[in-house]
Amino acid sequence: MTLRRLAGAAMLTLGLTACDSMPKIPSWVPLIGSKEEPPAPVVAAAPAPVDSTPKEAPAPPPPQPAQRVTADEPFTPVDTGTVSPGMSREQVISLWGVPVAERTQAEWTYLYFRNGCEHSCGMFDLVLLQGGQVVDAVVRGPGHNYAGESSSPPGKLPAATPPGGASTSGPATQ
Repeated sequence: MTLRRLAGAAMLTLGLTACDSMPKIPSWVPLIGSKEEPPAPVVAAAPAPVDSTPKEAPAPPPPQPAQRVTADEPFTPVDTGTVSPGMSREQVISLWGVPVAERTQAEWTYLYFRNGCEHSCGMFDLVLLQGGQVVDAVVRGPGHNYAGESSSPPGKLPAATPPGGASTSGPATQ
């Protein structure tokens, strides 16, 4: 380690450990490495008494921690209706309003809508479109309805799907 780096580390350590007890650096003191010239002193007819007591500026307020959502926000859907299989994106938006998010991957489009239980349900209401038409929806919030058979109805319990594709929950169908 070079002498310059050691000196810098020592100054940083000293500054951090004693920063509250050290007086503030006046604004007229040039910074180390600054290429600017300090301003010329002002000559006054009578020298004014200098106050040598350090003045401390009020401490800034501590930064606020990020707010974590721990409960559902109240939400009442307006102008909702029932989404049916085969509807277009525009028809869904005319019923449920503008989605909070929209994602597209190849021929699939995913529309996410507020439902008032984002925290307790763990998700937004979701409408899946394939080729521009509704093929599925996962609905948890009040006021949103799906006329088709959802791939994730509210009462369905999560279960692992083995590599063969058959579900391990419930009776086996043959």
